[in-house]
Amino acid sequence: MAEITLENGVSAVVAEDKISIKGPLGTNERRFNDALLSVKAADKKIVITQAPANKKLSRKAAKAEVSLAKELSNDINGTIKYFEVSMEAVYAHFPMTIEINAKSIIIKNMLGERASRTADIVGSTKAESKDKKLRIYGINFDDVKQTAANVRMACRVKHKDERIFQDGVYYSME
Repeated sequence: MAEITLENGVSAVVAEDKISIKGPLGTNERRFNDALLSVKAADKKIVITQAPANKKLSRKAAKAEVSLAKELSNDINGTIKYFEVSMEAVYAHFPMTIEINAKSIIIKNMLGERASRTADIVGSTKAESKDKKLRIYGINFDDVKQTAANVRMACRVKHKDERIFQDGVYYSME
């Protein structure tokens, strides 16, 4: 059994196989396997218990319980404060620019290429670009990390020696 305490200003609603967590910044929804887990939302707590029909599924249910507990705690934290990833454009010869559209991040002039590279923005994630810096933030942990991974994949150097051509958009610690 896993218990998660809700923060002030955060509420949770369980309906069938979906749990919605609402906070000051927005709402996160997560689906779970109701054949393995039983989830109940009381006053200020979410209680997750295993509910396997047979003994063979008990191990799978135990792993699903731990995973769902961590995902729900991430969702609660996301509705209180944004998850954020900072990235920075690095280039040697050709100045690279980053533009942001409604649902995509466009990287122009990477390695002097005429074609621009695009990366999708996942879910309700937001992005900001200033000079060589890129800030990706949102309330859903998975969406923010996937958007950052999409940027990294769009900047992958193909058919060249990566030790020499090190241009791209990388994670930064700021």
